[in-house]
Amino acid sequence: MKIEIWSDYGCPFCYIGERKLALALEQTGMTADVEIVFNSFELDPNAKKSVDENINQLLAKKYGMSMDQAIAANNNIINVAKEVDLVFNFDKLQSTNTFDAHRLSHYAKDQGKQKTYTEAVMKSYFTNSLNISDFEVLTSIAVEVGLDRVEALRILESSAFAEAVRQDEANAYSRQINGVPYFLFNGKETINGAQTIDTFVAMIEGLK
Repeated sequence: MKIEIWSDYGCPFCYIGERKLALALEQTGMTADVEIVFNSFELDPNAKKSVDENINQLLAKKYGMSMDQAIAANNNIINVAKEVDLVFNFDKLQSTNTFDAHRLSHYAKDQGKQKTYTEAVMKSYFTNSLNISDFEVLTSIAVEVGLDRVEALRILESSAFAEAVRQDEANAYSRQINGVPYFLFNGKETINGAQTIDTFVAMIEGLK
């Protein structure tokens, strides 16, 4: 079975959705029998690498919420993450641009390390409160998952894999994907969003 996932490193529901998929694969005994490919998608291609506002302020501004409403919404996401054993430290989260992290993911893909790289980047962002547009942070993640530091830094300091990111996004737009996470099973069946584990289990069982 092949599963393609369009996601963004700054998307909390992507991390939650990917964890639910992993749990569903465990339940169905399919973990070792599936090929997972992560495709790049930027929710905000114009995001700055460093912002002064915290996540609650950003959410309030984006959706015209009060601060209390934004805090409540983010607390709800934190609680949903806890249900699948993820820790989101929103108080210290550093909102940033994810383009370079996506570029480096294509190097990780070429080296057979994309899955572990994706997990490491998302944990660094949501749990460890690191700036995942910082080149030193990204090269450290690369080394952590078994990639070459020198090559990772060379890629980051160039425009390498920029076109690969844009191609992933073009493929998403051609499929009318305008939100993530988006899961494509065997090139035909889809799940959009961080659905329940049972939803993923039903899809996997139906395609076995």
